[in-house]
Amino acid sequence: MRTGIATVCLSGTLKEKMQACAIAGFDGIEIFEQDLVTSPLSPGQVRTMAADLGLGLDLYQPFRDFDSVTPDLLKANLRRAEAKFKLMARLGMDTILVCSNVATATIDDDGLRAEQLAQLANLAGDHGVKVAYEALAWGKYVNDYEHAYRLVEMVDHPNLGTCLDSFHILSRDWDTSHIEAFNPEKIFFVQVADAPKLSMDVLSWSRHYRVFPGEGQFELAKFMGHVVRAGYTGPVSLEVFNDVFRQSDVERTAVDAMRSLIWLEEQSAKWLADAEGAAGAGAAIRRRYPMELATLPKVNEPAGFNFAEVKADDTAQLEKLLGQLGFGFQGRHRTKDVQLWTMGQARVIINEQAARHMEPAIAALGFDVDSPVIASARAQQLKAPVVARKVQADEEVFQGISAPDSTEIFLCQGSPDGTAAWTQEFGEGLEHPSTEATAVIDHVNLAQPWQHFDEAVLFYTSALALEPQPFAEVPSPSGLVRSQVMQTSDAAVRLVLNLAPIQQATNEARKTYQEHIAFAVEDLVATARAARDRGLEFLQIPANYYEDLDARFDLEPGFLATLQEFNLLFDRDADGEFLHFYTATVGSVFFEMVERRGNYDGYGAPNAPVRHAVQYDSLHRTP
Repeated sequence: MRTGIATVCLSGTLKEKMQACAIAGFDGIEIFEQDLVTSPLSPGQVRTMAADLGLGLDLYQPFRDFDSVTPDLLKANLRRAEAKFKLMARLGMDTILVCSNVATATIDDDGLRAEQLAQLANLAGDHGVKVAYEALAWGKYVNDYEHAYRLVEMVDHPNLGTCLDSFHILSRDWDTSHIEAFNPEKIFFVQVADAPKLSMDVLSWSRHYRVFPGEGQFELAKFMGHVVRAGYTGPVSLEVFNDVFRQSDVERTAVDAMRSLIWLEEQSAKWLADAEGAAGAGAAIRRRYPMELATLPKVNEPAGFNFAEVKADDTAQLEKLLGQLGFGFQGRHRTKDVQLWTMGQARVIINEQAARHMEPAIAALGFDVDSPVIASARAQQLKAPVVARKVQADEEVFQGISAPDSTEIFLCQGSPDGTAAWTQEFGEGLEHPSTEATAVIDHVNLAQPWQHFDEAVLFYTSALALEPQPFAEVPSPSGLVRSQVMQTSDAAVRLVLNLAPIQQATNEARKTYQEHIAFAVEDLVATARAARDRGLEFLQIPANYYEDLDARFDLEPGFLATLQEFNLLFDRDADGEFLHFYTATVGSVFFEMVERRGNYDGYGAPNAPVRHAVQYDSLHRTP
């Protein structure tokens, strides 16, 4: 599949955008007109630079408001078009995007439109240019991709075809199966964009909220499957208007964009295989199509968390907190300056390496996978940076990659009994309170920098096979907090991504926002009682919360009193109940202990505003 991207997707100058696209590995680019107009580079210089970078110049765009106009305006439009055709010759480009008219259309007549498009096609032919006519979702008279294609057929000119844009089609819920009936020689260009499902006018939705494939909710694999079945062989190019992307680092955004097309290619191949399999023809039949779709190494979703790692210079508070919760110290690593703390199968590594002046922060997560090497190979093909880790000859070799927020992700060899061989590299632990409690890591909450939130969703979807759940917004004293749950199908791995405060953009290298690790136990009340006896300071929950809790759930008075005594929070749904408590924050990290009763599958979302408010008050309290 030939990959492309429109320069409008990226921040920076035209030169910077082109360089970033080449680094990310794109085959070609669409030049957005404004990027060229504002560039000091001449068309000839742009052409030479593209050739030097190995980039094709696939599309010049956009040419607006051409059709459905009066004769006088048509004459002016043809003059304007000829100027652009001459410019394209200097650029060495042969395809231009023409959008259906929005602003100047006054005559709703398909016959007239076809006649005017024929004149444009004739003029384009004189200059060796192909015109890709696209139906804008908000076009005045033409807003349906099938309508645009019918006009192309009416004109029947070799220099006029159509452009299929997934946003304009899927935002209107048009049936994409009709694409398969199109003459592939008349599909001149294909643009793709994803988007969250929003209730707003389609123009504003398009201009501000498009995202890269895999970061929204459109059925793009299905769309691409129909395009492939139609016999299309040209570029598949990203056209994404997004305020965040156009403010973010250009090279990172280009890599994220390329990752999205690699993911889309794989998902489209899977859709085709599944569709053909359901029809009884077998998956291999997809190879008949002219466009070959590459796939990635197949991996299963993670079986669970292997460990969580917290990094800090001064670890005394972390050690004290874990001990109070009931974790046992299992010693230091024999060659590295790290500690291991465990409670049952919940493992926490405290890392003191290269942590000078660093406040405690979540630094790494380990996941149990079937084949770490294959999983790592897949992630690297998806442009995930490799994490280098020094090991001795007799030590476990971890396959590591870096997440968009710089959290290190280690792919570990899982075991049927939930044990980890690498723990043998740690010496005998010091004396610690005896405990019979068992625990597992229930979920981890990571705050994401605002400019990389969508990138993180795609990263965990594509590289770790986690499925995004419907996102929620939780009120806090600092405003609404957007929360996106990523999890495996059996919920053995639950990862919660929260949108970090905007001030994080000023210092990505140092975490200043709060994140936490949650541990599931069988008896939370007993765990809380033992923790209190060890001196744990719980996050203090206001009395007003328990009064409201009683009003909502009519709890047994003794149980309500126990909840309040230990600062426990409570939630109930149709499937079960949820008890949990929080510790104070150390650096940017705090811990949560949870108990799930029945089939409760949430995170106590109604209690999140209470937690945010108490933490905010604690952070801003004047001594």
